[in-house]
This record gives sequence, structure tokens and C-alpha cells, in this order.
Amino acid sequence: MKYAITTATGKFGKNAVKELSQLVDLENIVAIVRNPEKAQKLLPEGIEIRQADYSSESELSKALSGVDRLLFISSQPGGEVARIDQHRNVVNAAKSAGVKFVAYTSFPKADVAKNPLASDHRETEKLIKDAGFSYSFLRNNWYLENEIGTINKALNGNPFVYSAGDGKAGWTLERNYSEAAAKVLASDNTKDIYEFAGTAITYGEMAKALQEVSGVNFDIEQVSDEQYINGLKESGLDEGTALLVTSFQTMIREGGLDGNDADITEVLGRSIEPLSEQLKELIK
Repeated sequence: MKYAITTATGKFGKNAVKELSQLVDLENIVAIVRNPEKAQKLLPEGIEIRQADYSSESELSKALSGVDRLLFISSQPGGEVARIDQHRNVVNAAKSAGVKFVAYTSFPKADVAKNPLASDHRETEKLIKDAGFSYSFLRNNWYLENEIGTINKALNGNPFVYSAGDGKAGWTLERNYSEAAAKVLASDNTKDIYEFAGTAITYGEMAKALQEVSGVNFDIEQVSDEQYINGLKESGLDEGTALLVTSFQTMIREGGLDGNDADITEVLGRSIEPLSEQLKELIK
């Protein structure tokens, strides 16, 4: 059985390779990367490294030859090749190479999510279904690392600012998501959809936990979306980026990320660390 992980030198992919190496033989792991020389320095010895870029279906088809199970890590938007086109290349290549199972890192509640970033993921899920693979959609909730800007500003004496009101999100550290992804990839008994998330909390609860673990006192300010946008623009973001970032606050306020940790704790076989411990790890 051959297991492949795409974008294996990124933070998510690198940790997924590490976790997978504890579950299957190294010789059965294929790391698909853009830069093999970089990969040789970052990834465990004994795994197979193959070169391919999401923009080239032919490269991907060659790299996926002989692979049975694939962890398909979604790309970032905004590249020269549209993300959905990159993803279509991966799906087409996996099908032509005879891949049997695809685990895809998707968006929370992708089938109903209103956020504009969900559309590529929703379309990719459809591509995977239509291609006839066995699959698991790993709908990862928000990474705690997504809030590092807000957290660092607060720790440096600025207010902890948000506009999401009492909306909740299932934040947890990226390593928990990537560990869960590796375990799904290695498992013979999987579900079609996993809504991976930590325990859902509000921004206000996060801010208070941050005060406790850091010992830093800072103001906690709930503002309107308009005020939040203006604050982002004053910090140097262009209007389009400010609007996109604020859309995440709106999504949280409207319940779009209000998940629970049932799926991820089942797959990990353990509880998610308390928020206080995760914050300590993030800010150390």
C-alpha cells in the first residue's frame, strides 16, 4: 500500500508526513513536493520524494503513479493558476494514476458555507465525488495560528479587537488537524465527511484565556464590522484584503464555525489540549 501526501514541505504536510511515518512503513510513504532538494532536508530519511506542481497535471500523474491513498492538501488562493484549476489537475491526475482513496483538506461546512473562500472547496469536493474515488473530506475549522496577529498585538499592549460578537469557532492548533489527516489516510475505516474542530469558544473567551496564560493585561474590544475594516486599513491592509478578513468575523458571528471536537478527538484517540495549553505553545 502506497500513501502519498501533497505539498509535503509545508507546515501541514511536513507534520502529516511525520505522523504518518509512525503509522506505516517509511518505504510506503510518497512525499509530493515542488522542490525535492528542500524536501530531502526537511523530511524523514527513507520516504520516497517525487517532484510535481499543482499547475501541471502531467507532473502530478507521474508523481502519483502506484499510489493507493492520497492526502490532497488544498492550495492557497491567489496564485498565477486559479486554485480550482490547480485542484482539478490533482483530481484528474489521481484518477489517471489509479489512486483509490483521496483525503482532501476542505472548508468547514463546505456544502453550506457562505464565505467566498468556501466555493473552491465545494467545487473540489464535487470533482472528487464525480471522479469516483473513495474519499474523506477533512473540513478543518479555524487554525489557532490564524489569530496570531490579533494575539501579538494584544501582548504588545494594544487592544484585543474583534467584531464577531458572541459567535463561536472551533479553534485548535494546525498540528492537531495534520495529525488527524495522517490518521485518516492510514485508516481502513473512514467516514466520508469529518468536521474537524476544537472546542467552540468566543473571541472574548479566547482573549480572557490569553490574559491568564500570558499575565498581560490588555483591553478587549468588540467593535462593528465597519470599525474592524477601518482598523485593518489603518494597519496597512488594502480594502479588498480588509473586507476578506472581516468576512471571517462575520462568518463566526453567524455561526459558520460553531463546530465541536467530536470528530477530531475520535480520530486522534485523545482529547484536544485545553485552550490555555495551546495558547502557551503558540506564544512561547
